[in-house]
This record gives sequence, structure tokens and C-alpha cells, in this order.
Amino acid sequence: MADFLVDSDTLARARFGTSELAECVAALSVLLRPDPMPWHLAWRRRYIEQLGDHLAAHPVQAAIAAHAVSPTWAADFLTAPPRNDEHTSIEPHLSEIEALSDDCLRADLEHVRRPLAADLLGPGLAAHATALLRWVWQTTVAPEWPTRHRVLEADLVARTNRLARSGWAAVFDDLRDGTRWVGNNRLQYDARPYPDIDIRGRQLTFYAAHCRSGWVTWNLAEPTHYGIVYPVIGIFADQDRAGPASLRALLGRRRATVLQSAEQPISTSAIAASTNLPLSTVAAHLRVLHEAGLLQRRRSGREVLYWWTAAAHELSRAARTHLTAKPRRA
Repeated sequence: MADFLVDSDTLARARFGTSELAECVAALSVLLRPDPMPWHLAWRRRYIEQLGDHLAAHPVQAAIAAHAVSPTWAADFLTAPPRNDEHTSIEPHLSEIEALSDDCLRADLEHVRRPLAADLLGPGLAAHATALLRWVWQTTVAPEWPTRHRVLEADLVARTNRLARSGWAAVFDDLRDGTRWVGNNRLQYDARPYPDIDIRGRQLTFYAAHCRSGWVTWNLAEPTHYGIVYPVIGIFADQDRAGPASLRALLGRRRATVLQSAEQPISTSAIAASTNLPLSTVAAHLRVLHEAGLLQRRRSGREVLYWWTAAAHELSRAARTHLTAKPRRA
């Protein structure tokens, strides 16, 4: 086990937040890994060919992508937390990465996967790395960042409420695989045998992201800020997607919007955040849709996730078929 050593001051100042760099790295990881989670599939399909075309045209960036992330590790230059509350955007991070030496980046990349590809041995590696991250951000994340951010914010609200009701142990124990409160001022940050880290008196932040399993983050050169990136509950809800007119006519616009938002597992608070509907309204529609056999549900910690049943898939398919069917001539 690997633990953070904390004290009451560390926990008193700990907070929940978002990071554009974490969201960008999560997107790159989802695109690169061949075994995405079911709720990542639709998003990944939209961009995987574009990423392939981009990497084919930029071989150094392709080599960086091949070395940057693995199922168990990400290059250290990708995991620096924001230095303060104002620097959660991606641009300050990209500026810092671009200022790193080629040797530093090569060492980080070689730690993830070795031997290094020949394309990584030339100069200007930092510029290629920032170009790759900027492409991922601008192409795959930024166009839907307002919706993503609302889902992230909804998760932060849910976690903060859980903290107020049940304390830190309840928050830690279902944050991400490998993270749990073990007592005696020790927070396990990974189940694998990594070194313990003393972060007493330091800043600890928990970052929600649309990722698979999350990671731990700190700045090795200036270790004053530490963070844990964890998977958000609710994935890529679409606030504008109410479904075909026939589905809206059958269910009503709001109920159809709630149903469409739950195509993949998502929480009540995430639907409310991504659709701008009141939480009580979303909860009422979810209850009706569940009773009608269109949604299944299961508890994840203190949240309840909803997603489509086979009947909902069939209903949506039939509605879209009706929408696209050509009228017959008499």
C-alpha cells in the first residue's frame, strides 16, 4: 500500500476542484487505450479517427503519445497540479511544459515505456508535447467543455455534501480504486507498493475528471500541492439532446431529455447540472422512467446511477427509424 501522511490542517484545507490539464490528459488516455469503459465508447468513436490522422501527420507527437500514458502510469510532466486556485486552466500548464528541457521529458517518457522511440531523440521535444496536448484540448475537449464542466461541478457538489454529512472516510472510500481512509492520519492513495508521502501542511485537492480510474498528481520540483484525480460520476451528458420529435411527443420534452441523458450511467445531480433542470424535476422523471422499465439503476457509494434498459434502446431506435422513414406514395 502507498499512503499520504496527513494531519488535521491538511484535511481542513483540502478541497474539490477541476483541472483542464487533467481533463485533457484523461481524454488522451481514453483515446489511446484500446479497452475503453462502456460510457466512453460513443465519445471515443467521434474522435479516434481524427487522432489517428493527426498522429500520422506528426510522427514525433505520435511517439510521445505512445510513451506518455500506460494503464498504470502517466508521464510526470502530465500530472502537475495547478499551483493555486486561479491556475486551473490548461494554458499555464502548457507554458510550463514547453519550458522543460528535452532531457527532462525524455526521462519522464522513458519511465512510462522503454526503450525510447527514435523520434524522441531529437531536439524540440517540449514543443511537440505541448502541440499534442493543445490539439487534444482544442479538438476533443474544448468544444464540449461547458457541458463537461457542468457535470464535473455537479460531482463536486455531491462530494462536498457527502463530506458534510458523513466525513472524509465516506468520501475517500469510493473516490477511486486504491484510495481509502486507513486511519491514524493515513490516506491510502494507491493499493500498489509505492512509497508513503508526507503531505502534512501541504495543499491537497481532489480533481473530478472524465477518466477511467484516475491518478495521483504533484509537482516534483515544487512539492507544495498534491492532488488525486478521480472518475466523475456521470459521463458526457448532452443538454441539448431531447431526442426525435416522436419521442418528445410520447414522453414530453423534459422527460425525453432526461431519458436521453441517461443513455450511459449517470447520476441525478449530473443530469440536473448538464440539462439545467431542477434536481427535484430530474428525480421525478427518473422515478417514472425507472417504473416504466426504461431505466435501470444501481447505487455507487452514496450516488445512484441510471442508464438505459433494452426497452429504452428499442424505443430510441424505433423513434429514430420513424423520424428517418420516407413516406410512401399512394
